[in-house]
Amino acid sequence: MGLQSCLGGSTLQTLKHAAIPTSVSSSRFIFKPISKTLTLNSLSHSRRHSPFTLLFARALSAPAVQASPATEFKDNNDNNNSTVLKTQWKAAIDFKWIRDNKEAVAVNIKNRNSNANLELVLQLYDKMSHLQKEVEQLRGERNVVANKMKGKLEQSERMRLIEEGKNLKEALMTLEDDLVKLKDELHQEAQCIPNMTHPDVPIGGEDCSTVRKMVGSPREFGFLAKDHVQVGKELDLLDFDAAAEVSGSKFYYLKNEAVMLEMGLINWTLSEVMKRGFTPLTTPEIVRSSVVEKCGFQPRAENTQVYSIEGSDQCLIGTAEIPVGGIHMDSIIAESLLPLKYVAFSHCFRTEAGAAGTASRGLYRVHQFSKLEMFILCRPEESDSHHEELIKIEEDLFSSLGLHYKTLDMASEDLGAPAYRKFDVEAWMPGLGRYGEISSASNCTDYQSRRLGIRFRPSEPPTTNPKKSKGSLAPARFVHTLNATACAIPRMIVCLLENYQQEDGSVIIPEPLRPFMGGLELIAPKSG
Repeated sequence: MGLQSCLGGSTLQTLKHAAIPTSVSSSRFIFKPISKTLTLNSLSHSRRHSPFTLLFARALSAPAVQASPATEFKDNNDNNNSTVLKTQWKAAIDFKWIRDNKEAVAVNIKNRNSNANLELVLQLYDKMSHLQKEVEQLRGERNVVANKMKGKLEQSERMRLIEEGKNLKEALMTLEDDLVKLKDELHQEAQCIPNMTHPDVPIGGEDCSTVRKMVGSPREFGFLAKDHVQVGKELDLLDFDAAAEVSGSKFYYLKNEAVMLEMGLINWTLSEVMKRGFTPLTTPEIVRSSVVEKCGFQPRAENTQVYSIEGSDQCLIGTAEIPVGGIHMDSIIAESLLPLKYVAFSHCFRTEAGAAGTASRGLYRVHQFSKLEMFILCRPEESDSHHEELIKIEEDLFSSLGLHYKTLDMASEDLGAPAYRKFDVEAWMPGLGRYGEISSASNCTDYQSRRLGIRFRPSEPPTTNPKKSKGSLAPARFVHTLNATACAIPRMIVCLLENYQQEDGSVIIPEPLRPFMGGLELIAPKSG
């Protein structure tokens, strides 16, 4: 269910936007913080906060934002010809570690079938290092001249030093400009280097993924099972034809009981996940492209899954993982507040570039859909256990709906750039005659948090010297982030319509959902 990430090319999927206002674990891939922040010490005294109190924590973790360069571009479709500023960002990657561990990084890139150009990254890094030394040398020479100017000098000597200082300043400005451009190119290339991979991940393509668990067995029908498209049309639940006329292919209308089914799935899932300590959220569905990139996705890549808004620095989200990941961007969280657990409802938008054929039939692969996403920020040493927690929640949800499914440990080539390890859940869809992915759970270690600048301050050890300076505080560490699909609504509807269809054309509503659908037990054929 994850978005594609880090593919080459520059093709854009764009949306017209009228009247746009001007706006401005591997733990080895080190992304240094870019702004000073406030620490949540005022909330660190207790771990017994309600989910809604945790939301208040965000207000106290707001960063002091550091200004960054911006690129101007014009929207040719805007009658006012307004200029939009695209915010730039830098990931302070530990290039030295990459260089020193070149072989391991190269093997990881190969195992993940990534198109990251490691050789180019290292060449640019070496070039940048040499240029940086030249800049520092010129700065030193300029300082020497400036210091000489402070003394008592003959007029001729002063004029000579003024001229020398002017020449040094001009040369330095040229080199600094070259350095900025070189750093931009280096970071653009380096951002495609994927996270390192868990040692237990199978190496290879999707077919190499291993089955962790198999639950249930395919239902045996005493009649010819229909796919969800046919079931939905006969029960007047789905309308693809009208949606195609209104919006294009891969859009749909839900009608009648299908609307109740969507709402029921949303509220049931929220209820179940909140019982496990998750804070509910709804999120913005338009985000800055820089936030998409910081989460490890490439909105400007060839065959991107991201819809970019033309003439702006914004995109439609493909998953709530992105806006939830941005909540604590550029902040330091008190250790006592970890783990932070969120369950977010949002609409999601994906181009589904290249997707076609019967495998994508009906609701299985669409451009717009509703989804509930779980997201955890935690201590690094706890991310593996939280990964197991997330997949267990998913399995419990799907088991309670009576679905037959398998859980997979996904192979290296099927991991997105941010994922250190990913578990997928595939449910049996009898009408389609195959297993289909309904969920995934990924441990992204500190890959995203180093880009987003999300850190935590470890609890201070007892001290006998109350006069110790602020510099004695434990250094901030980057959190680990994890994400998992709690419920992707269209694919869950596929499963329910196909697995619970009856010979008379009706569909039984699973018992856990009935209280959330007004007690409805059966979707029956419409009379007349």
